[in-house]
Amino acid sequence: VNALGHAHPAVVEAVTRQIATLGHTSNLYITGPPVALAERLIELLGQPGRVLFCNSGAEANEAAFKMARRTGRPKIIAAENAFHGRTMGALALTGQQSKKTPFEPMTPGVSHVPFGDVAALAAVVDADTAAVFLEPIMGEAGAVTPPEGYLAAAREITTQHGTLLVLDEVQTGIGRTGAWFAHQTAGVVPDVVTLAKGLGGGLPIGACIGLGAAGELLQPGQHGTTFGGNPVCAAAALAVLDTIASEGLLEHVALVGKGIAAGVEELGHPLIRGVDGAGLLIGILLADPVSAAVAAHARDAGFLVNNAVPDRIRLAPPLVLTQEQAGEFLSALPAILDAAV
Repeated sequence: VNALGHAHPAVVEAVTRQIATLGHTSNLYITGPPVALAERLIELLGQPGRVLFCNSGAEANEAAFKMARRTGRPKIIAAENAFHGRTMGALALTGQQSKKTPFEPMTPGVSHVPFGDVAALAAVVDADTAAVFLEPIMGEAGAVTPPEGYLAAAREITTQHGTLLVLDEVQTGIGRTGAWFAHQTAGVVPDVVTLAKGLGGGLPIGACIGLGAAGELLQPGQHGTTFGGNPVCAAAALAVLDTIASEGLLEHVALVGKGIAAGVEELGHPLIRGVDGAGLLIGILLADPVSAAVAAHARDAGFLVNNAVPDRIRLAPPLVLTQEQAGEFLSALPAILDAAV
C-alpha cells in the first residue's frame, strides 16, 4: 500500500496542496486531479479506455463483476486460491473456501479452476462465459507466479469465445513487479484491469479500467461511489506515478527484487525450498509449514513480512527499498529461519 514508504515528501506535498483547495465534491462534478489521473493511467496502459475510480481493490473488482454481468452471459471463471476481496461479489470470485463459508450462499455463476492450468481453463470457457478473472501473480496465496505463457494462453482462450479477460492488478500493479503493470511483462492486453493498494501511496483509491469496447459496458448511473477518486486521493496517486517515473523506480524495483531473490536462494538454508514472484512481490517457499513463526521472529528482528500461507512468506516492501536495507534483511534472515524451526 505504501508504495513510496511513509510520509514521502511528494505525496505529503500533493495532498497538502489539494486539501487546501478542494477536498471533496459530488461525483456529479468534474475536478482536475481524477481527470488527470485517469488520463495518466490510460496512457500507461497504452490502450484507449475508460476509468471508474473507487476506494479499494474489492470495490474495483465489484465494478468489474458488474461489467461482466452486463455482457448478458451467466458464467464467470476465476482461479483456485485467488483473492479478489471480501465484499460479496469479490468474495464469490475469491478461490479460498475458508473465507467464503461464513457468508454463504455466494453470488451464483462463479466457478474456479487451478491457477496456471491452461487445459483446465480451456475446458470451462465457452460462449456462456462472461469473464475470466485472474491475478497475474497471486498475491494472497504467497506471490505465486503462473507458468510462462499462461496469461497469453488465457488471452487467446477468452478472445476465441468473446469473453472478457479481467486482470486483478491490485497487488501487482503500479510498479510492484518492475513494470507499471505485471501483464505488460507477459505481453498481454486485457479487457479490464483493476487497481488499488499502491496506487494511492497510502490513501484509499482504487480503479476499474475498461479497455477498448469493455469501457462501454457500464453506462452513466449504473455504478458509482461517493468518495471514489476524490481529488485528494487522486492528487496522491498522481504524485505516486510521477515519483515512480522521475526516480526510475521501475528499474530500481527490478534490480533490488532480483538481488533479494538471488540472495535468498544463495543462503542455502534447509528451510528454504525456493523463491517465487517478481520485482518486490516475492514469495519465499518454506520446506515446513512454519510461516507464522518466521513472521513472528522477523518482526522481533525489526522486519515486517507476511505469513501468506503456512509454507510461504510474502515480501512486499516499499518500492523505495534500498540495496542496503535489502542487504540488512538478507543478513538477518538465516537467524530468523533458525529460530522458526
